[in-house]
Amino acid sequence: MHASTGYDVTIVCTTDDHQSAWWMERLSSTVCSKSKVLAVSEDWSPGGAGNGLGTLYAFKKAHSLAKEKFGASYDLLSLLSTSSISVGLFHTAGKGTRLAPLPASENNNKPGVKLPATVNVEGGSPEPITILEAVIKQTGVYASSRKGRLSVYWGDQIFIPSEPFTDTPTHHVDIMCTLGDMVGRDEWISKGLDKYGVIAVSSNGEAAQVEKVDYETATNMLQSLGNIHMVGPSLGSFSVSAVMLSALSDEFSAELSSKSGKFDTDPHFWMPMTLKKNDYIQLMGSKGVDAPTATSHYDRITAMKSKFTKTNDTLGLFGAVNVGREACWWDYGQLKLYSINNLKLLGADSNSDLLRAFLDVKSRVSDSEVEKTKIDSSSCIFASHLSTGSVTNSVISCVNATSITANGAILVNVTAKSIKAAKNSIIYNVIDDSEEGVVVNENEVRVGVFDKNAKQSTVMSSMTLDGGKVWKEVVAGNEQSFEDIHTENRDSDVGEIVSQRSSLHERLKLSLLGQ
Repeated sequence: MHASTGYDVTIVCTTDDHQSAWWMERLSSTVCSKSKVLAVSEDWSPGGAGNGLGTLYAFKKAHSLAKEKFGASYDLLSLLSTSSISVGLFHTAGKGTRLAPLPASENNNKPGVKLPATVNVEGGSPEPITILEAVIKQTGVYASSRKGRLSVYWGDQIFIPSEPFTDTPTHHVDIMCTLGDMVGRDEWISKGLDKYGVIAVSSNGEAAQVEKVDYETATNMLQSLGNIHMVGPSLGSFSVSAVMLSALSDEFSAELSSKSGKFDTDPHFWMPMTLKKNDYIQLMGSKGVDAPTATSHYDRITAMKSKFTKTNDTLGLFGAVNVGREACWWDYGQLKLYSINNLKLLGADSNSDLLRAFLDVKSRVSDSEVEKTKIDSSSCIFASHLSTGSVTNSVISCVNATSITANGAILVNVTAKSIKAAKNSIIYNVIDDSEEGVVVNENEVRVGVFDKNAKQSTVMSSMTLDGGKVWKEVVAGNEQSFEDIHTENRDSDVGEIVSQRSSLHERLKLSLLGQ
């Protein structure tokens, strides 16, 4: 992954134009220095496009943007059709409710949430790597075998495959999953397959998808595959051939032109492509979709599929890419998982070794001056200046402090005279020049939210709170709900705010160092 040059073209689907502009500049200076970056916003009707229409719309906008940036002859679809380029598309839109309040601290730029390890920014000093940069770095290993395909990923999960990642594609659509041998009823339950979107693969390589169903329902729906050879949960990430991308874009051209409707890939693209009609209607009925609506949509996809397969039979229709049952999967989409997976940097098992290797952590203390600070053997400290104190079982990144006491904590982008962080706490994007400094108790989360005038507000939470469940409530002593803060942050110029915040950090840092 460190050696991979990644995709020839990187498309990022963001929430607004300010985020698009920031990502174009940021990615070109870090993990996409050898890729053409095209960041676009999803300016769709209220409720969003869903990840199905959202993918097609993002590609459509990127297609136009590419001509704007690189010349009229740079036609993305034509270049894909001749297998001249590989294209990776990364979905980042969404509120990030389960990760609250960290996305609020990035002014709703959810994929800009920082991980503790650092990345070198062209022309600058090391900075915390963002979740999106880590995802792009990881998924780049698939690029070399995906010329002529659009590969689509989600911006908050990282996986390290245990299976080969350079296989030649065999299907017009393939979806990533962790496959194992077909199981019986008891194992289906014990593995929790009734709680996932599941991919089943027959002995001839053809695949189908069912979503969150019991063993009996799944085996009945998958009978059309014949002998089921392997089965496993879907990661959701997928790739499509250039001709399939064209077929889907043509089929949904009316929705793309009017920017209306909402279709997701699993229930609206892949399941009607791979299941029998009655099974699809039954499954959609369990989701609250009436039979006439499900029937109409199924017939629409079936007609498109029939037309497509008559002229495109060199590949199978729907297949699977096995990332392996032993794959590491690090999800940063929830506050709890953000803490758990970042603290894996301290571990001594193979999973922790892989995470440190992936994030290029060569030393427990790097690019840092720790002076008289006592640091235990497991803590990780990146690009920080610490004068006195102690750090135990903690992950520290871009932190500047005259005095620090951290025990089992995660600190990212913090500058303060004094810091006291207890077990399972998080301090994130905070600047504090007070004498008492920053103090967080066990399980507490404290973030700084900066507005366009560089004014900082403090937002608190707890590791025991699920932001998705309390999104509309005022919690943890805050003055507003997470939803209220999200609304205030809407359309923030993230580039300008990041620049102002960086200047404030640097100014206080120099003051603390007596410069």
